[in-house]
Amino acid sequence: MAKDKFPVTPAIRLLKQKKADFTEFIYEYEEKGGTAQTATELSVEEHSVIKTLVIDCGEKDPVIILMHGDKEVSMKNLARQLAVKTAQPATSDMASKATGYQFGGTSPFGTKKSLQIAAEKSIFDLDSIYINGGKQGFILKMKPQVLKDIFPITEVEVAI
Repeated sequence: MAKDKFPVTPAIRLLKQKKADFTEFIYEYEEKGGTAQTATELSVEEHSVIKTLVIDCGEKDPVIILMHGDKEVSMKNLARQLAVKTAQPATSDMASKATGYQFGGTSPFGTKKSLQIAAEKSIFDLDSIYINGGKQGFILKMKPQVLKDIFPITEVEVAI
């Protein structure tokens, strides 16, 4: 974890505007390293590294789901809990058009479009979470309450 100059992404601009409390970390991004690599680089449990997944629910705009790094999303349960017909991972093109972020650097903060945000309910039981800051290899540590302070969150139970 080099103590480099931190990027100023749309996520950082939003968090600073909202006066949110967070800590920035830069690490060596590894293609397909995922949350396991992030957890190793930061010496934290993968469960506290939160993935930002963009989901196509067949609606006009996709939905963001926040999930523990060591869990997967039950798309069937997600569709049921969001009251939509289907849920599937968005294509990288759909995700980047909606969020403005590159794959591997997607943050729920500062997205290009205002998207519905769903989060696995148990995320809010953690003391701290590590979530993408809007660039590959750029992670933010914060209290999970920051998510609720900034967004209307739909809490779901879809982890498998």
